[in-house]
Amino acid sequence: MRLLLLAMLVGGCGEPSESSDVGFDAPGSSDGGLDAGAERDGGSTDAGPVDADVDAGSDSGVVPGPSGPVLYPVGSRHSPITPDIAAGLSAVDATGLDVDALMKVGDSITVSSAFLRCFEGGSVDLDGRPLDATLARFHGFARDSLSATVGWSAFAPLRGDPTPLAQEHAATSARFATVMFGTNDAGFRSTQDFSRDMWDIVDALLARGTIPLLSTVPPRDDMAAADTRVGVYNLAVRALAQGRGVPLIDLHRELVPLPDHGLGGDGVHPTVDPRGGCRLDAAGLTRGYNLRNLLTLEQLDRAARATSGEALDASAPRLRGAGTRTDPHEIEALPFAAMGDTSTSTSREIDTYGCATANESGPERFYRLELSAPARITARAISQRDVDVDVHLLRGDASGTACVARDDIEASVDAEAGVWWVAVDTFVGSAERAGEFLIVVE
Repeated sequence: MRLLLLAMLVGGCGEPSESSDVGFDAPGSSDGGLDAGAERDGGSTDAGPVDADVDAGSDSGVVPGPSGPVLYPVGSRHSPITPDIAAGLSAVDATGLDVDALMKVGDSITVSSAFLRCFEGGSVDLDGRPLDATLARFHGFARDSLSATVGWSAFAPLRGDPTPLAQEHAATSARFATVMFGTNDAGFRSTQDFSRDMWDIVDALLARGTIPLLSTVPPRDDMAAADTRVGVYNLAVRALAQGRGVPLIDLHRELVPLPDHGLGGDGVHPTVDPRGGCRLDAAGLTRGYNLRNLLTLEQLDRAARATSGEALDASAPRLRGAGTRTDPHEIEALPFAAMGDTSTSTSREIDTYGCATANESGPERFYRLELSAPARITARAISQRDVDVDVHLLRGDASGTACVARDDIEASVDAEAGVWWVAVDTFVGSAERAGEFLIVVE
């Protein structure tokens, strides 16, 4: 089991001077309300596995620590690299890859000439930071990537035969890949559809020995509804990074304090310093692209050191508990997110819940939360494509009769102070489909 910290496209993410494919949807994806198109009890799931040319693999080699898996805490620009995270990254097989190459996967915020390109032959001011060796070592900064295109959403690099992701990987044999989607998706795609595509991208890269360098996405200042979805997406991205033990930068967190969030007049695309995107002094870092360039170079430096077995953080927060009724996973702060796996759970305590009649006789995992004051709680369980789990909110104790809200993806309740439980349980219809899921509680 690997656990991790989780959770209207008008304008869209195209270059400011170009049009975006804002109306482009994926076959089988939903174009309606929140989490539309997801599986329902007794029915089939939505679109089947993406036919990615790069075969997805689920084992990153990350070994959980003795006190539980590492959590990626909210409030840090870089995710921790502890000894077990470093060991997992160095264990990802890089046979046949160019260990000095970086490939790019994303939308127009990645395609932009202001992102990374100035690191190859441009004017660079590191402002005294010890990143010269990393800058000199790596290449691919200025390459026109086949897996990054204006207007793309997260499904786009996974479509076709061969897929754009596979084509770019074949062209570069890159050991590392910077990956960022969500700006376009936030306007029109469900949380589950977006998360599943990101999951496929991450696993496909890991299966080929490429380390995904993930990032949260900037605010959507052009549209409040899309910006709300950005917050959930960013928790999902954090969850995937943590669950697979790969590096994460919190670009969103770093942009928020900047003037206009480091974004231009369209409220979508970052700004760049007139002197160039690689001017990384105090003035330059008030601009969105300059800041992203620095964060990405720092992330690449940290990842390269980690794949050499170097631990950069002696310790980090860990997930507590075994996920059972008697030893639940502890939710110590909100928002909370984790990756779980019901197929590895030994708990089968509840078959039916008082708030529904569905057959939940498959294995479950329990999460315990203690509220010191009343709050609106929303819990989401986002599953892999071949998995069917449901989320339940329980008041007071971990019993079926304590259930007050339940759904196949998202359940909410106005909760009073006290002890609350979240049960992620495996639905049993024509078959029992236990497996991996993301949980986020806000």
